[in-house]
Amino acid sequence: MVDAPSPLLSLPGAVAGPPGTPDAAVAWHYGNPFGEQKAAAERVAVIDRSHRFVLSITGAERLSWLHTITSQHVADLADGRSAENLDLDLNGRVQHHFVLTDLGGTVWADTEADRGPALLDFLRKMVFWADAQPREADDHAVLSLLGPRARELTAALGVADLPGVYEAVPLPGGGFLRRMPWPTADSFDLVIPRERLSEWWSKLTEAGAEPAGMWAFEALRVAALRPRIGLDTDERTIPHEARWIGGVDEHGAVHLDKGCYRGQETVARVHNLGKPPRHLVLLHLDGSADERPAPGEDVTAGGRTVGRLGTVVDHYEFGPIALALIKRTIPADTALVAGPTAAAIDPDSVPADDEPQAGRLAVDRLRGR
Repeated sequence: MVDAPSPLLSLPGAVAGPPGTPDAAVAWHYGNPFGEQKAAAERVAVIDRSHRFVLSITGAERLSWLHTITSQHVADLADGRSAENLDLDLNGRVQHHFVLTDLGGTVWADTEADRGPALLDFLRKMVFWADAQPREADDHAVLSLLGPRARELTAALGVADLPGVYEAVPLPGGGFLRRMPWPTADSFDLVIPRERLSEWWSKLTEAGAEPAGMWAFEALRVAALRPRIGLDTDERTIPHEARWIGGVDEHGAVHLDKGCYRGQETVARVHNLGKPPRHLVLLHLDGSADERPAPGEDVTAGGRTVGRLGTVVDHYEFGPIALALIKRTIPADTALVAGPTAAAIDPDSVPADDEPQAGRLAVDRLRGR
């Protein structure tokens, strides 16, 4: 089960994630957190993400059906292709984020452990008469390989070549290797039979991959401005706020050129006529503070709440950093306080949104402006 401690926690040096956090069931680090981050960024590291919830969808209509109820354009997804996807509520607020791969007649999807059962329940309720059968695949687990030297592990992986971004290839003995565009430029997920988790870990580390914990993954993810649902989002988050706009080939989870789905009206309205009320930015935190703020705490400016804090992590180069949803109108040079800690917005992380939307221009033309 994904909520049970990973068997890899018995490895030498493994320190479990902090109790009560989403990563408590896997290793947070192996005794050298910053060294592990450096390995993942500059060499190659393997990370246990076996606490991810994995599900599968079979049936001839699995893709066309999924296309009608989620935000991504997957009706024509080719075999061996992957995508990020969202489930939205009627008001366009994000309920679930998941990564999917179609391979050999099955869609495989993985998401956060605590969100998985609800996502699966939603999918099952939406099947109706479609030829699609979603089910939990707790017999599969996720490992991640990060780093430019992953290309040296093709023999250990048993593949001729590494797949391209959002592509996947089968692995010998079952499962597949998928390439992702984050948290680094060289990021690969192995979705494998859970019974072979220890075997794959040994095979990869013997081939040169360095063990790294979720601390390394999270630090690189935050630096890459990639949100994690439930930590960097709240019940009001819409896709535009969290940088999830973009089709299959644009490293996003919402395709703007597809038919109706739940929440699409909000997506189209904000894209064509409005601006998101908040945007996701990178914060640099005061490293001299005695304590770190926690996800979900308020971010304030002059005593006034202007945002919500997300993931907080110590990065091997940048020091303490965090993601935060900040009101769009707050200037980048505003002095902020995140929980008990002084914070500053990284100006390079502020998205440019000063161009007028196509819908707004059309309205102005109709009004003779």
